[in-house]
Parts: sequence; C-alpha cells; structure tokens
Amino acid sequence: MTSTTSRISAPHLSALDELSKALGTQGSGSLLVDDVDVQNFHRDMGALSDPHLPMAVVLAGSTEDVQATLRWASKHKISIVPRGAGTGVSGAAHAIKDCVVLSLERMNQILEIRPDDEVAVVQPGVVNADLNAAVAEYGLMYAPDPASYQQSTIGGNVATNAGGLRCAKYGVTRDSVLGLTVVLADGSIIEIGKQTFKGVAGYDLTSLVIGSEGTLGIVVKATVRLRYSGENQRAIAAIFPDIETAAEGVLAIGRARVQPAILEMLDEGVMAVIDSIHGTKLKGTGGALLLALTDGFGAYLEEDVIREVLAGLGATLFEKDDPQSMALLAMRRVSRGDEQDDQYRVGEDVAVPRSKLVDYIRELHRIAERNNVWVRTVAHAGDGNLHPTFWIDPSEGEAGVERLDASLDESIRAALAIGGTITGEHGVGQYKLRWLGWEQSEQVRELQYRIKEVFDPQGILNPHKAI
Repeated sequence: MTSTTSRISAPHLSALDELSKALGTQGSGSLLVDDVDVQNFHRDMGALSDPHLPMAVVLAGSTEDVQATLRWASKHKISIVPRGAGTGVSGAAHAIKDCVVLSLERMNQILEIRPDDEVAVVQPGVVNADLNAAVAEYGLMYAPDPASYQQSTIGGNVATNAGGLRCAKYGVTRDSVLGLTVVLADGSIIEIGKQTFKGVAGYDLTSLVIGSEGTLGIVVKATVRLRYSGENQRAIAAIFPDIETAAEGVLAIGRARVQPAILEMLDEGVMAVIDSIHGTKLKGTGGALLLALTDGFGAYLEEDVIREVLAGLGATLFEKDDPQSMALLAMRRVSRGDEQDDQYRVGEDVAVPRSKLVDYIRELHRIAERNNVWVRTVAHAGDGNLHPTFWIDPSEGEAGVERLDASLDESIRAALAIGGTITGEHGVGQYKLRWLGWEQSEQVRELQYRIKEVFDPQGILNPHKAI
C-alpha cells in the first residue's frame, strides 16, 4: 500500500491495511491510497456537484480480487464504487464520501471467440473497440457502439446499458448480452443468463443487472452476442432547410419500411461546431443534416430508397459515393456539439417516440426562446434519442445559469409529457436522480429499493446512484 494522507481515519486506515494484505494474497490486484493516485479515479465525465476523493482505489486483476474486495467491504460496511474507463456522463462512477473505488480496467482479457456460435466471452475491462477489432477477422462485430467506444469498456457498457449509433438497427447493450458472471455484495458469485440466443428459464436476471450501474453486483465476465459485420456499407448525407423537415425525413424512411443501421440528425448549431473542429463547410448550406448508413446485402437497394424518400422532401443530397458522406458519419461519431469551451452549457439524453420527434424539437426551440438561451440538437434519430444542449455566453453569469437550468428542467418535462424518458442511453447515475421521480411512481421506485436490498442488504454497492 502506498503512503496515505490525513483524509483517512485511523479505523479506516487499519481496515485498508487489511484489504491490502488480502489483495496481496491474491497476487494480481493492488491498492492505491495516495491523493495523487486516487485523484485519477474520483469521477467520470459527468457533472460533479459534490466532489470527494475515494479513501482508496482497488486495481482488480482477477475475479478473486473483486471477491476479496467485496467480502472486505461487507465486513466493514464500506461503500464500493465500481469503475470501468470513466467515460460515463451521468456520475455513476463519481466517488462518494469514505468509499473505495473498484477499478476493473485491468481485467481486460477476451476469453473466447466462438465464430460459429456468434458469441464472445470477455472480462469487464475489455475496450469496446478492441473487441470489435478482434472479431472483425471472422466477419463479425459487437453491435453496441457508444460514442466512447474507443475508450469505454464492456463492463461499463453493461452497467449503463449503453447505446450508440447502430442502435437504430441492432439495439442497445441489453440486446447483445446473453449471460453474465456477477460478484454479489457479500463476495459470492452467481452465473446468470445463457450461452444461447434463446432461453426463458426463470426470471431474466441478466436484463435486470444490465443497466443497474453497479448497484446490484459487479460484472466480472460477460457472454456477448456478435452480429455479421455489414460488408456493404453505404453512407447517405442530406441537407434540409430546417431540423423539423429533417425529422419528417426520419419518419418517411420508416414509412418506406427501410431500416438503416445508423440514422443521425444534426441541427445547424452542431453543424457549425463540426466546421470549427474539422474544417468542414456545412454552415450556411441548410438548417439540418441527416446522416444514414445502410449495410448488408440490401445496402445498395436501401440506399436508393432512402435517397428517393429524402429527395421527395426537398433535401439536397450529397452525390453517391461522395467520400464526405462517410467522413461526416465519422465526425458525428466523435462529436455531439458540446465541445465549445467558450460557453456555459447544459445538455441531456432524453428519448421520445419517433412519431413525436418533430413536436419535441419544436418545443425545444420554444423553451430556448422563453428562457432567452440558445439550443442545438444532435439525435440518434432512428430510435428517438436526442442530445439537446442549451447554452449561453459566460458573461451572463449566475442569472444565465439559472435560465439554463430552467430550460433543462422544462425539456425533461416536455419529453415525459409525450411519452418519453429522462435518459435514453447515458443512465441515471447521480445527475439524473432529481428527475427520476418525474418519470417513475413511488410504488415503482419502492419496488426497486426492495430489489436492491435483496442483492445488497447493507447498501454498499454504488449507493445513491441509479434509483
């Protein structure tokens, strides 16, 4: 164990010495307690209002390390905050007072790839992009692709039920996970789920754990479903006069019964941000950009149908085979329009029924106008998941921040009013707990508390998160 600081009480310091010895017995894990060391693990990418340094960080190298840590935590009633790569944006991996962060990044082995079964078995620290690179040689892919896929881990993706650009066709993480090995709060292990695509024995505990943000158990192994990688990929880029018409284009594609793998929508504000980052010249070409990707054997036919549908709505389409269409998709993958450093801004992750996209976007603009703020929006339009960002000039100070917060609250209520949800893919974490009661009844929330109590009677697993 490295040198410590005065932030740790004597009883906790003694307990941490016990944990260090237990990890040393396993031989694969290590413990960090130095301020400088734990600073790198005290938060994720989400907004942080109540910062804390963890008492320590466990760098787990094996399932046995995780078990030893949870047995110790259960004995001493110390909270455990599990952590993948720290790319989450809702505060699920934020440290809390007197906690120990359990980092799973070192558990990064791809244990099996079974091409004939279209299955892979991985440890939680495997990076999403690394798994995709490993299975690509078999003509397969792991479909969920959050924007952070080059850094985020499968364990973190499971914890938040992460989405991504390909959700429109292939679904979210829950649709690609077959089974899990989970360490419970007392250090015991359960195997849940299956190795097969079909299986309905007992309750579906796998789906319950997925998206639970580390509040029910720690995933130490995942069996994931692989998909055929689309050899034929066709990118379509279309400029619309305004974002409302672009949203109509999303519905028109659906009515044509075409299912693109990716269907993204960007308003002119996001287009301007992409210009500033990548040197493109989108600003001034129109009010919105719609990007689609078709794949598989029907990719060319689906491309033709989409182009015809969008042209019928007055879109200006990039030429077929224009490399900029695919390049714009790559730019969209790494940008959601919130990269400007010279603005105060707040953004969210709502989802609404696709049929309500146009109505919701109009309401976002009304909200911005009412509160005298600006808004720009990027959306996984194929599944109704939007990331609106409200912003002001920093010179407006505290009064402007209050208007931003009001705009954000109003945008959440507007989504719920039309059958939407407060979070489509980022998770609740700490940040969205304030809105959870707007979406879920007390009865539903109480049932969730009771479920957590069954899995975690002492409440030591990522407390005050998710529910």
